[in-house]
Amino acid sequence: MKRAATLSALVCLLAVTAAAPASPDTGRGNGGHGSRHGSLLDSVPKAGVLKVCTTGDYRPFTHLDPKDKTYSGIDIKMAEDLAESLDAKPKYVATTWANLTKDVAAGRCDIAVGGVSITLPRARQVYFSEPTREDGKTPIVRCADKEKFGEGTLADIDKAGTTVIVNPGGTNEQFARAHIKQATIKQHPENTTIFQEIIEGRADVMMTDASETRYQAKIHPELCSLHPDKPFTFSEKAYALPRGDEEFKEYVDQFTHLATHDGTYAGYEAEWMGAPSGS
Repeated sequence: MKRAATLSALVCLLAVTAAAPASPDTGRGNGGHGSRHGSLLDSVPKAGVLKVCTTGDYRPFTHLDPKDKTYSGIDIKMAEDLAESLDAKPKYVATTWANLTKDVAAGRCDIAVGGVSITLPRARQVYFSEPTREDGKTPIVRCADKEKFGEGTLADIDKAGTTVIVNPGGTNEQFARAHIKQATIKQHPENTTIFQEIIEGRADVMMTDASETRYQAKIHPELCSLHPDKPFTFSEKAYALPRGDEEFKEYVDQFTHLATHDGTYAGYEAEWMGAPSGS
């Protein structure tokens, strides 16, 4: 009888345990981050270092000076501000567009910045912060050839004899390969020198984010951005964060929200891009 009573009590205990709600921390902390392993919101201030992945090849958002190896750009300033708000210093981790989200997911950095566009494939690997700005793909060409491309539609661009240049591994290449069927697509490995290819006549068009075309047209009078106020696509830029770390994401969201509403982000944009124009 005692054994039967003991078994009955054990069955009841197991039933109660199975029905109990899971711990709030269970299932969180993907990729080595999150509550189960401690949040970056706590570990970054403790370490005094915020690891920032960035490509360094996408002005006006991120630029690596080849001489002194220092970074600059709109999102570099934002990363510095974020680090300061966490009582930390930024430590930049070089990455590529093909590996950017992989590096965040693998824990090689705490955040990725530098004009990163939100896409659904990327969102399967990382969290994205609140957006910093809206953007979209638009063409940039030599000003001398501007009339050749009419209104700058895809039909105006996608013609035999036109060379469309792309940088590998990012949304620019994806967009070009999805829409260009008649023109020649030329891949150029260095985003920092890709616009010189157009200036010197080795390519005719690049389709990239309107923000970048405005900036490149500003520093290269030979280049003209076509319809940057009416891009082909809609996209948003944001910062890539590790999945699972809800506390850190909420903090970066709040930081970004304040910076994009109190004039901080707009001030950094004005330093690099000036007032938006339809040039």
